[in-house]
Amino acid sequence: MDSQAKPPLRIANCSGFYGDRLTAAREMVEGGPIDFLTGDYLAELTLLILWKMKQKDGNGGYALTFVRQMEEVLGTCLDRGIKIVTNAGGLNPAALAAKMRELADRLGLQANIAHIEGDDILTKLPDLQRRGEKLAHLDTGRPLADSGIQPVAANAYLGAWGIVAALNTGADVVICPRVTDASLVVGPAAWHFGWGRSDWDRLASAVVAGHILECGAQATGGNYSFFQEVPGLQHPGFPIAEMHEDGSFVVTKHEGTGGLVSVGTVTAQLLYEIGDARYLNPDVVARFDTIHLEQRGADQVLVTGVRGEPAPDTTKVCINYLGGFRNTMTFVLTGLDIEEKAQLAEETLFAELGGKEQFDEVSVRLSRSDKPDPASNEEAGAFLRITVKDKDPAKVGRAFSGAAIEMALANYPGFHMTGGPSAESSYGVYWPTLVPADAIDEVVVGHDGSRIKVPPAKPGVGAPVEPSAGPSVPAPGGPTARMPLGTVIGARSGDKGGNANVGLWARSAAGYAWLTRELTLERFKELVAEARDLEVRRYELPNLRALNFVVVGLLGEGVASSTRTDPQAKSLGEYLRAKLVDLPLALLADASFHPAAEA
Repeated sequence: MDSQAKPPLRIANCSGFYGDRLTAAREMVEGGPIDFLTGDYLAELTLLILWKMKQKDGNGGYALTFVRQMEEVLGTCLDRGIKIVTNAGGLNPAALAAKMRELADRLGLQANIAHIEGDDILTKLPDLQRRGEKLAHLDTGRPLADSGIQPVAANAYLGAWGIVAALNTGADVVICPRVTDASLVVGPAAWHFGWGRSDWDRLASAVVAGHILECGAQATGGNYSFFQEVPGLQHPGFPIAEMHEDGSFVVTKHEGTGGLVSVGTVTAQLLYEIGDARYLNPDVVARFDTIHLEQRGADQVLVTGVRGEPAPDTTKVCINYLGGFRNTMTFVLTGLDIEEKAQLAEETLFAELGGKEQFDEVSVRLSRSDKPDPASNEEAGAFLRITVKDKDPAKVGRAFSGAAIEMALANYPGFHMTGGPSAESSYGVYWPTLVPADAIDEVVVGHDGSRIKVPPAKPGVGAPVEPSAGPSVPAPGGPTARMPLGTVIGARSGDKGGNANVGLWARSAAGYAWLTRELTLERFKELVAEARDLEVRRYELPNLRALNFVVVGLLGEGVASSTRTDPQAKSLGEYLRAKLVDLPLALLADASFHPAAEA
C-alpha cells in the first residue's frame, strides 16, 4: 500500500439480530483494538415486532437490548475513540437517541449522539401511487392498489451516506432506522477513507464486508455445516473486518476467542440470504461473482477483487400489513397406524369446528419422526401440526384450541398434545416493493438538533464488470458410493420475504465441478420435495465454488405469516445435505478437509 495511505479501519460487529448475545458488545470493546462497533438488530419480522411495541408505547419501537449493552461499553468507547453505528433505532430512532442521551447523562459522559430519519414512507404511499408508482410486489408483480390491504408500516432501506454525514458532524454514536445491514460497514469505511459516491468497486467491497459481518458469529463458525471443525463453538467470538483504503479487507476476530474464520465460514455467510450475483444496495451493486477469498493465516481471510456497478435508481421498501389471526395445535401420535390416527384426529377436529371452509386458511402437516421397533417412547412418536388462520380472532382462538383438547379421551389411542389450549395471535404479512430513490427524504439529526438533508445516490457510469474465473478442472469420475450430499458439500440457507435461498459450496475445484454437474434445477427439485411445484432459480458463483438456489414462495407471504415449522428456512440447507447421492469416492478427501488448507 502507498505510504500515504490511511491506516486500516477495524470494524467490529456485536449483534446479528434483536436478541443476540448481550455480552458481545463488551467482549468486542474489551477484547482487542477496534475503531468502530456496529450492531444489526433488524430483520423483516423484527420491524413488525417493533411496530407492535410502538402501538403499546409511542416512545418505543427500538431495540431495548442495545441500551443495556451501551450501559456496559459507552464510557470505554468514548475513552478509546471507538465510534458506534447501529440500526437499533428501528421504527423510532429519535426515541433511542434521546434514551442514549439520558444514559450518557446518568453515567456522567459527554457523548455526541446523532440519528437518521427518512425511512418511514407510510404517509407517502398514496402520493406515490397517484404519481403512477404501482408499488408492485417484487415476487408476484401484483400492484398494491389491487391487493385491498391497508399497510401499517412502510420502511425504505436507506444507504450509507446518511451515516457518513452523521460522522461528519462529529457523532460518537449514530442511531439508524431501517438502513441496509451492509450500510453499517459501508458508512464508516467511506467516511474514514474519504471515498466518493462513484467509487463503485470500493463501495461494493465494503458492502461485501458488511454482508459478512451483519449476522455476527455466523461468520466465525456459527451455524456452520462442518461445525465439528470449529473450536470453542460454545462461545465464538464475533467478526471484525479490517478495511483497507483500496477496498480490500481481512475478516478476523479477536485473538483467544472461540470460533473459526476460514474460507469456508466466510463463504457460508456470503451465501446467506442472497439471490443472483448482483447484490443490490442503495449506494452500489456489488458483484458477488468477483469476490476472491484467500486464507492468510489462522482466523484471517483476505477478501479482494470485488467489483461494483453504479447504484440502482430504486430503493427497496418493506411494507407490512396485518393479515389476521392464527393458532396452532400439535397432536402427538405414537406407535402403530400413524397415518390413520392423524386422519382420525384431523377429521374429528374439523367436523366439530364446522369444516375447514370456516377458516381463511388451514395448514395440516404430519411430521414422521417415529421409528419401527422403537428403542424408547420418544422414538415411537410423530407430530400432527394443525394451523388455522382467519380475520376473525374468535374463530381461531379458544374455540379452535378448546375443540382440540376436548378430543383427549374420545379419539385415537395414546392421545396427547404438546400443549394446552391457547389463544389466537395476530400475524403480519410482508410486502416487498421498490420506489424511486428520489422519493426518500433522508435526514441526519445532529446532537444539537440540526437537520442535514442527505441526497440519494444517483446512478452513474461504471466500467463493465466481468465475473471472476472459477475452477477449470473436470468433474471426477470413477467409483461412487451412496452417501449424504453433506459429506463433502456445505450449505447455508435463509429467508428473503416469502422466498427461501440455499447456497451450497464445494471444498475443492473438483468438488465444484461435480456439484455443478450433479445439482441441476431438475435434480434439486428431486431432492427437495417441497420445491417440486414451485419456481426455483439457480445461480452459479464459480469464484466461490458455489451454487445458490432461490425457492420462490416456499415461505408463503413471509416469515411472520408462514405456517412452516421453520418459517425462516434456516434448516433447508442441512435438510438438503442429508439427502443421499452417488458421491464420487475421489471426493472423499474433501470430507477430511482442514480449515487452514482452504483456498
